[in-house]
Amino acid sequence: MVSLLLIAPLLPIVAGIVLTAMDIGPRRVPHRLAYVVSLVTALVTAAAVAGIVIARPVLDTAWVPSIGLRLHLAADDISVPLIVLTAAILVLLVARSTAPQGDRNGLFLGSVLGVAGAALAAFLTKDVIGFFVAFEVALVPMWVLIRRFGEPAEARRAAWLFVLYTVLGSMLMLAGILVLVTTAGTTDMDRLAHGIGGSHGTQVVAATLLLVGLGIKIPIWPLHTWLPAAHTAAPTAGSVLLAAVLLKMGSYGIVRLVVGPLPDGLHSVAPVFAVLTVIGMIWAALVCLREDRFKRIVAWSSIVHMGFVMLALLTGTVLGVQAALFGNIAHALISALLFLLAGELKTRWGNDDLSVAHPALRDATPRLGFLLILGVAAAIGVPALAGFWSEILTLLALWQHGREWRFIAIAAVTAAVLVGAYSVRLLRRVWAGEDGSTTELPPSPSQPAADLTVGAQVGLGVLALAIVVLGVYPTALLRLTEASVQVLVGAR
Repeated sequence: MVSLLLIAPLLPIVAGIVLTAMDIGPRRVPHRLAYVVSLVTALVTAAAVAGIVIARPVLDTAWVPSIGLRLHLAADDISVPLIVLTAAILVLLVARSTAPQGDRNGLFLGSVLGVAGAALAAFLTKDVIGFFVAFEVALVPMWVLIRRFGEPAEARRAAWLFVLYTVLGSMLMLAGILVLVTTAGTTDMDRLAHGIGGSHGTQVVAATLLLVGLGIKIPIWPLHTWLPAAHTAAPTAGSVLLAAVLLKMGSYGIVRLVVGPLPDGLHSVAPVFAVLTVIGMIWAALVCLREDRFKRIVAWSSIVHMGFVMLALLTGTVLGVQAALFGNIAHALISALLFLLAGELKTRWGNDDLSVAHPALRDATPRLGFLLILGVAAAIGVPALAGFWSEILTLLALWQHGREWRFIAIAAVTAAVLVGAYSVRLLRRVWAGEDGSTTELPPSPSQPAADLTVGAQVGLGVLALAIVVLGVYPTALLRLTEASVQVLVGAR
């Protein structure tokens, strides 16, 4: 069973490298070969993840003995939901994705495999240095997806913004890790979870460096501008990976490297980061009210929803961390659904511009319209859907944390109200038609009247079902993480 800990992250990485190498130069990997290799890899990876979740094996051996680094891989109740999520997203994307330009399928699918494999490595590792390395590895294929397969008019700028901001975040994160490790004398996350000790000043410096470095990757205001650009330029698969997997690596890093190891430092700097977070949430929601491109609306809304996750983490309490872990999964499912729907609409319309009149989905494609309503309702936080619990638990954690944090909670509610406002505007434009009429425009070659294919219905339906199940029965996920979170944060 221990071998599964190596198979799960390494198999997609190695397969991705092979497909990429075969697709470089004048020769092309046949689409069918790239698809079969990628799908088999994704399914085997998912099976390995299932084995890890059930058996919970542990691999702990010397990696670089001269400096005390160890190869320590394991899954616990905090990482299991993210590991399962990553494997599921990988299977979903590989099963329905092809290169946007119709060529270089090996490079495209290899990049998808690379991102997922590196993310699995980040979630499985129990070593701080291993986490940093895996995080950085994931950024390379993500850059390829944006630069090589993104929208031609926007890919170059988006890719450079992605590089500049993520490199800045990585430098700050590495500096914070060095302070953390030198103070604690260990790179093992399980030992760091009990706190590193050290002076108050050292904890404040480490917490600040790590919160800024990892916060860029969530992202937090004012270091957020790379995210809408990256989402807008990236192909649909890239946007799904970015929202559902890469952003979660940032919040997961805060749980592992800040909440447990640096409680005093977190307590001191949390109010400043909370203010920055709610400013970003309100700003992003206001932008959504004026934005006319579907994909950019979903991208900006991610800043709002991940803002709730960040606020929950900043409380440093059991309830707050529970809310953040739940919010990670909820946002991953909701954003994946909405970005896939955005891709479906762009395929039909030829663009995602809401200022241009399009057929009302309730008439032209009712199944697609229903899934859009479900996704938007979950994003708003409608009860009985996953988004509701992440928001309500976060607000409760903020309210209980102290009087000054209640002002932060009120500001977060303001952002949530604005989310409802732009969501109504989105549905009015897309589901009901530009002016809410039922008039259907005649179909064009780029705007077929066909509803979702069976394959698309299955993939989108699985995401929709997961959103409903988490909304109706949140206790399963909350109970899974509760004991580990209590150990991590103690009685705080």
